[in-house]
Amino acid sequence: MKVDDLILQLQDLVNDAKAMPFSGGKVLVNSEDIYDIIDQIQDAMPAEVRQAKNIVADRKQIIAEANRESENIIRAAEERRKVMLNQNELVKEAQAKAREIIDEAKQKSLEIRRATNVYVDNVMKRTEESLTSQLTDVKKTRANIANSLKAKQS
Repeated sequence: MKVDDLILQLQDLVNDAKAMPFSGGKVLVNSEDIYDIIDQIQDAMPAEVRQAKNIVADRKQIIAEANRESENIIRAAEERRKVMLNQNELVKEAQAKAREIIDEAKQKSLEIRRATNVYVDNVMKRTEESLTSQLTDVKKTRANIANSLKAKQS
């Protein structure tokens, strides 16, 4: 039986006891009944105290376990955050490297265009000079032929 119930029984025993006349509220109770209830309280008390201690110990264990779990969750979240930051940094570095490669490619492209234009201009200049020289030779040859025809007709 629970201690609370036994205390209620003890109160009922006192409430139901016969009042003694001219005693100022004192009552007459059977001492064996009182000692029997007190013995039951003493027997029940250690069990309830043990149960209360177990509840307190369980509570402490649950709180300790919850604290460990929360620390693990926090640690895992911190690791995840670090991984994400590292990935973010890697992405930023990759983007910077990509921009650098694109800039270098554009610069090389400009240099190749300039070099190509200079080369083509030089080839065309030599071709023009060669054609001019050949045209001059053709004109001289035609003039020579025309002079030689005039000389034969005269």
